[in-house]
Amino acid sequence: QVQLVESGGGLVQPGGSLRLSCAASESSFTINIVGWYRQAPGQQRELVARITRGGATTYADSVKGRFTISRDNAENTVYLQMNSLKVEDTATYYCNADLSAWGSLKNYWGPGIKVTVSS
Repeated sequence: QVQLVESGGGLVQPGGSLRLSCAASESSFTINIVGWYRQAPGQQRELVARITRGGATTYADSVKGRFTISRDNAENTVYLQMNSLKVEDTATYYCNADLSAWGSLKNYWGPGIKVTVSS
């Protein structure tokens, strides 16, 4: 069964950078609209950034100017470049995507990847 695979999380100091990646586990599936969400302990999951297949983007106010979502359709991968990270960016980040194949479209969540911003 196809899955979303996330990578790139970890521990970084405040002011540092990380790049998250999200890809489908099977190359026959096309990634369409993608959203990166995050959930901090005790808080609700929130949308961080979203990108359409055509490249239109939206961002949460809290990350505007610091995070950039992008995609490489040839590689079927979506990225979240996170710069000037703050302690409050600490959370588990989830990729959510509509995957299509053989005329069908279905929404998937990745398992989540931890990002810790701490000195």
